[in-house]
Amino acid sequence: MKLSVKVEYGCRVLAQLARLYGSGELAHIEQLAKTEAVPANYLVQILSELRTGGLIVSRRGKQGGYALARAPESISLYEVVTLIDGAFLEIGASVGGYSGRRVHQVWQGLRKTLEDSARSITLDMLVVRSAEEMYYI
Repeated sequence: MKLSVKVEYGCRVLAQLARLYGSGELAHIEQLAKTEAVPANYLVQILSELRTGGLIVSRRGKQGGYALARAPESISLYEVVTLIDGAFLEIGASVGGYSGRRVHQVWQGLRKTLEDSARSITLDMLVVRSAEEMYYI
């Protein structure tokens, strides 16, 4: 099990957009890339996926930029991960052998636990509110 770099970058950028939510301020790619240490050319791809998936909106032009499409407390980590990576935890379909069915059931249970936890974490919980705050969950 490994969290993709794309999901990590996406979460960091969405946390920045969540911090700006409601201020009327739009974020620019250069600003997001610098603040969250994400390569700008890769960020363009991520933002495109997030826009297509309905999590963010964009405005073109000199006064343009990016913003969340809805309130940060309504966007779950589960939604972000599945939008970017697809299935939350892919489990093989094989249930062969004497223990195969039981092992598969255990993995299914683990996936449900991870999904439930990810559904309970929203973007507002990822926002760093002060310089000395490292994380909030």
